[in-house]
Amino acid sequence: MLGLLTARPLDRLTAQSVPPTIDTIIVVNRNVFDLQEADAPSFIARLANRLHARTRAGVIRSTLLVNPGDRYDSARVAESERALRNLYVFSRVRIDTTRLDGRLALRVATTDGWSTKPQIGYSSAGGDVTWMVGLVEDNLFGTATSLTAVYNKTPDRRIFDLGHVNPHFFSRRGWLQAKYSNKSDGNRGTWLVGVPFYETAARRAFLTDGEAASERVLVFRRDTLGRSVVDTVERRALRVGIAAAFAPRATTEGYLRLWLAGQWRRENFDSVGTTAFRRSLFGTVGVGMDVGHVRFQVLERFNSYARREDVDMSQLVHVGVWAAPRAWGYPSGEAGVGPEVSAQLAAPWRRGFAVLRAAANGVLTAGALDSGRVAGAFTVASQNLRHQTLILHVEGAHLRRAKPGNEFDLWNSQNGPRVFGIHEFTGTRMVWLALEDRVLVADDLWGLIGVGVAPFLDYGGAWYAGEPARLGGDVGLSLRIGPTRAVRGDVADMAVGYRFGKGFAGSRWGFAIRKGVRY
Repeated sequence: MLGLLTARPLDRLTAQSVPPTIDTIIVVNRNVFDLQEADAPSFIARLANRLHARTRAGVIRSTLLVNPGDRYDSARVAESERALRNLYVFSRVRIDTTRLDGRLALRVATTDGWSTKPQIGYSSAGGDVTWMVGLVEDNLFGTATSLTAVYNKTPDRRIFDLGHVNPHFFSRRGWLQAKYSNKSDGNRGTWLVGVPFYETAARRAFLTDGEAASERVLVFRRDTLGRSVVDTVERRALRVGIAAAFAPRATTEGYLRLWLAGQWRRENFDSVGTTAFRRSLFGTVGVGMDVGHVRFQVLERFNSYARREDVDMSQLVHVGVWAAPRAWGYPSGEAGVGPEVSAQLAAPWRRGFAVLRAAANGVLTAGALDSGRVAGAFTVASQNLRHQTLILHVEGAHLRRAKPGNEFDLWNSQNGPRVFGIHEFTGTRMVWLALEDRVLVADDLWGLIGVGVAPFLDYGGAWYAGEPARLGGDVGLSLRIGPTRAVRGDVADMAVGYRFGKGFAGSRWGFAIRKGVRY
């Protein structure tokens, strides 16, 4: 039957004054390797295809935002492509229009990615080593559900993580996410379940999430002599949150969403070894709105290899306010209101973009600022030079009275100089400037991996209030290697660089192996 199909560009149909009706949807899902065209060694391709459970057609159909009988809408078709890519079970996704006996049909063509991933990882930066071992299955039995079991050893602690994600939990649009972490110094579990805004034109959303934890929190700082000092506190928490939202205006191009949320929380910090732990109970409620004009740009070889990537170029504004009254458990000196605001402005061009993001939130008590956070980032990326991606990124943030464990740690968050050691830059203020040129060497070598190199320059750091700015930088070259047939195209970055400024001891040359930065 496929031989009768003749594909035509999506934009031809948009020119019609009355959009035609979609008569049928044809799903063509290919295995990891096309044995007729695969560049990979035939033994590897055949073995991978035999071991892999191909994604079920029903999963693909339930993810689409269009159905037979709907009027053709190019925006919803494009958003359906994004929704399929966001399942992270495919390496390639394409939706085209065709005619079958004179009637309009959509042809959904997908190629599965390799989803069963043994986790044998190693990373090093400035002599500090992290390793892990485990298994991640991102497409269990072809259902697009994920299971994770990973043991991770860092210089700070040992962690065994169990996780599960189900994007079709008990319904076509239901979502379930759960994670449990057994640490050498505590335990923590989180969960989220509900129906999110699954498309731009969705009218309603309802989510509930929570956390249960009994763990130690490590706070890294510097003493007066510049030596690393670790403060350890015990944290016990139980939190349940509920959020509901309605969109009085929602189209394929933009939305106005109003939301109402509440949170019940029991959270305390105390010295390690405390037997009589305090038990405080708090409640908060918040309202707000989100306004967005939605636009995405599709790029290749930006953060991965041999696949199409959706870069959010939307214009977004988020405004909200939270109330923390004394009647709901807050002491008189901590009760108050918490405003929050964030925005994104973006300007795309044919092979690049610029995007500015900013956010601020705080708690006002008795008319004064008690605690808060301000952050901003600016990114410019250009692929106007052949086989190159030039990236300039600048960001900064400021915290006031942060909770233990919420301080900036640029080694953990990977938004600081990349060949410095663990916890060299920690604090409540941070800045980072990054300039790199990602040069493509091979986009799909042997049908398995993409290879590139990237000269880079980093400068930035983090420090606490009352301390002089602790800033350092590095300049060097990284080798970037990433899979082309996996469900996720995460790139491994092996960097060597010359260090300058503060934040290191010993040789000025540093080496790091880690996951590549995603801008």
